[in-house]
Amino acid sequence: MAYPLTEPHDAGLLDTGDGHHVYWEVCGNPQGKPAAVLHGGPGSGATPWWRGFFDPERYRVVLLDQRGCGRSRPNACDDRRALEDNTTAHLIADLERLRTQLGVDRWLVFGASWGSTLGLAYAVAHPERVSELVLWAVATTRARDVHWLTHVMGEVYPQEFDELRSVLDPDERDGNIPAALHAQLMSDDPEVCDRAARAWCAWEDRLGTLTGPVRPHPRSLDPRLRLGFARLVTHYFGNHAFLADDAIVGRLDRLAGIPTHLLRGRLDIASPLRSAYEVAERVPHATLDIVEADAHGAGDDTAERLVAVLDSYADRR
Repeated sequence: MAYPLTEPHDAGLLDTGDGHHVYWEVCGNPQGKPAAVLHGGPGSGATPWWRGFFDPERYRVVLLDQRGCGRSRPNACDDRRALEDNTTAHLIADLERLRTQLGVDRWLVFGASWGSTLGLAYAVAHPERVSELVLWAVATTRARDVHWLTHVMGEVYPQEFDELRSVLDPDERDGNIPAALHAQLMSDDPEVCDRAARAWCAWEDRLGTLTGPVRPHPRSLDPRLRLGFARLVTHYFGNHAFLADDAIVGRLDRLAGIPTHLLRGRLDIASPLRSAYEVAERVPHATLDIVEADAHGAGDDTAERLVAVLDSYADRR
């Protein structure tokens, strides 16, 4: 990464008042430009890797593990109650509560994949609190995005898709696959839960690898981590982010005046590029930056472009 991974100088658990305690940490310059980091997944957690995008001398970087994952409690890896009171609206409220607690007036919002959906949803809800938007692997988690992730990509990887669907009842295989899998992931039977978690994570690993032999994500090899991750992802995807279809794209005019940089890899097959394109078309003065050779992850070209954009905003107040 471009910058050293500095250690947090402040951290804590945000009591949301409804049974959740959300982990947060702050890195970089306490007097620097505030920035909020929204991780993907849902359920990936805010790993230290995210800190390397920001100049620690110029940014005050706020990272948090969204409800149900990472160091937040309860955790979906161990406790099904982590899925209660866990929707996009709850995550947006957590961001506002944390922003107020930290004394931040406005902050740059930086997110990827699911984090880009959350970033857009937060920004249209609270545009006055967003100084800039920098989002990559942009997705909207609408019904068509979820259909693409499963059924459309099933035409590209038919064998792996049939393996995913094989854990479902025949009458569920052509419908809402994340929702059907989620029901199994919430079972009282640990074997049913693990079978469903293995199936979902294997499918995500296939899409993440793109071509050649599948390279499993480390969490896919850990029974506890893959269960928590699969529970959260299918919870959100099966409910299309708990948002109306036009909740984001129908309100993007609210982002007028907010510098917005959207980045997508041309080879990112986790969601349709058209979704990012539509967002860029509807956000006044947005930049859509397409990296021709990159897929869903942050390859060298993607990382360099993101760092350059963040550097360009670092002294903007």
